[in-house]
Amino acid sequence: MPIEKNQVVLFHYSVSDEQGNVVEDSRGGEPNAYLHGHGGIIRGLEEALEGRHAGENFSVTVAPDKAYGPRKPDAIQRVPIKHLTGARRWKPGMIAQVKTEQGPRHVVVAKVGHKFADVDTNHPMAGRTLTFDIDIIEVRAADAEELAHGHAHGPGGHH
Repeated sequence: MPIEKNQVVLFHYSVSDEQGNVVEDSRGGEPNAYLHGHGGIIRGLEEALEGRHAGENFSVTVAPDKAYGPRKPDAIQRVPIKHLTGARRWKPGMIAQVKTEQGPRHVVVAKVGHKFADVDTNHPMAGRTLTFDIDIIEVRAADAEELAHGHAHGPGGHH
């Protein structure tokens, strides 16, 4: 069954930066699950998966415009330290989570004061060309609940 809209895809991946450093790897855990055609993964990766089948392994390099976007130089914001979650003591370069009106968001701590921190709201991988090594594990039809919710359920998905 080729990957197309409204199918659930389970896959393992590793992602490397421009220097070939692996920055994320799903192997050793549950495969990632997403509902194809619903924007649950970056656009360049979803386009590369279109039409492929379970059992395929491939690599794809994705430019920033189809990954996490370009870095925005004006994306530094000052927030109260009490709104950062993920650690007790903060240092520049650490990744924190902040609750926003759009839901939780990851930020990179740029500078820390006594009560406030300057955080970079760019995605940590914004502006980077990324290479994904993909192993497609399973492709199946989505059920009615997954289609209604707009995402995959079960291991590697939501709920």
